[in-house]
Amino acid sequence: MAKIKPIQVRLAAMNFLEFAVWGAYLISLGNFLGRVGLATHIGMFYAVQGIVSIFMPAIVGIVSDRWIQAQKMLSLCHILAGSFMIAAAIYALTASTVEFGPLFALYTCSVAFFMPTIGLSNSVAFNALNRANLDTITHFPPIRVFGTVGFICSMLFVNFTQFQTNPYQLVTSGVLSFCLAAYALTMPACPTNAAQSSSISDALGLKAFRLFKDKKMAVFFMFSMLLGVSLQITNSYGNIFITSFADLAEYADTWGARNANALISLSQMSETLCILLIPFCLKRFGIKGVMLMSMFAWVFRFAFFGLGDTGGGLWLLVISCIVYGIAFDFFNVSGGLYVDQQTTKDIRSSAQGLFMIMTNGIGATVGTLAAQELVNHLVFSHSTPEAQSEGWTEAWLIFAAYALVVAVLFLLIFKDTKTPTAAESRRLIEETDSQAGGMVDDKIKE
Repeated sequence: MAKIKPIQVRLAAMNFLEFAVWGAYLISLGNFLGRVGLATHIGMFYAVQGIVSIFMPAIVGIVSDRWIQAQKMLSLCHILAGSFMIAAAIYALTASTVEFGPLFALYTCSVAFFMPTIGLSNSVAFNALNRANLDTITHFPPIRVFGTVGFICSMLFVNFTQFQTNPYQLVTSGVLSFCLAAYALTMPACPTNAAQSSSISDALGLKAFRLFKDKKMAVFFMFSMLLGVSLQITNSYGNIFITSFADLAEYADTWGARNANALISLSQMSETLCILLIPFCLKRFGIKGVMLMSMFAWVFRFAFFGLGDTGGGLWLLVISCIVYGIAFDFFNVSGGLYVDQQTTKDIRSSAQGLFMIMTNGIGATVGTLAAQELVNHLVFSHSTPEAQSEGWTEAWLIFAAYALVVAVLFLLIFKDTKTPTAAESRRLIEETDSQAGGMVDDKIKE
């Protein structure tokens, strides 16, 4: 067994903190918003993450490439993100009535500076590994796994302290940001190059829009956007949905209703395991087969939420969390690989940027806003817990029906049978992580 170098441990700690910052609020924010009377605005708080992700990572990336070393930029972004997040928490804790405008403005400023840190942390890690003469393909994935571990630990901390229902989840995130801001400055220095000519349009992936001239690629990107619609729905509404069972006498004392974050953390645990299946599945079933697995997994993800509960139907919620790993990982990884295979070297990076815009930018933004309208109509328009419960069931089944339609259309319309090589599979895991951030979880994702 190869000896673990100190820099690997340090980078694992950095990834742990990076995603712990996100895990403190990403899953439980909707629950808190519901408690302060902003349930009808939940979709906006999640959609803004997709909106800022379209341009902020590119702008911050160019600044760090040209003028400010990546580890210093990572520190600066976390100082700003943490400051705005704690300011949002202070406002929520001190205001007699929490209003949408001030809270949303402070939150938006925070995530605008946080989202670029996912890419920056990867840049810092790749630089440190290269300086230590360590192969990034071999050594980065085990380091990145600690990001998911940090996300899970943060979720569980917020769950068992009962911060998932109050602004202290935002305080937790802010404090962790400050910790990482200080820690980032201890990382090896990253190079800058003020003379390089990369533009914002290239960094945003706009150069790759010429790929739409190819019918097959145009179809692929359109389905990427349609599937991206599903990415943030359960992040937005999963926690408040599960917690709502506590308002029903039949489920009031069930463990799941009181520990929504802990239950949903199974989704992130599934991600860490499902990524190990990707090379085998890509080799056995090809890109189209793996993406279809992801699409049908989204059908089951939503349908089991709609049919389950925190009592006798708890097993359905558990299965929903398990299939999330396939739904999120298989789509991001196989999609990134297909883009890599179908593009030339001169536009490969911008094509990956376009893939992220279509999925985590446009798709996820449209999806969360549409989900907000549907949930507001079916759930929050009712005043009794029983009527809201029926609305939740209907909403989740509509989401499942949408995912099923997308999967069937993809099966019938998209034509591609190329099977990736093992080398391509390994390269994809690294490249997709560097762009999607596990979006966990991207991917982080999911």
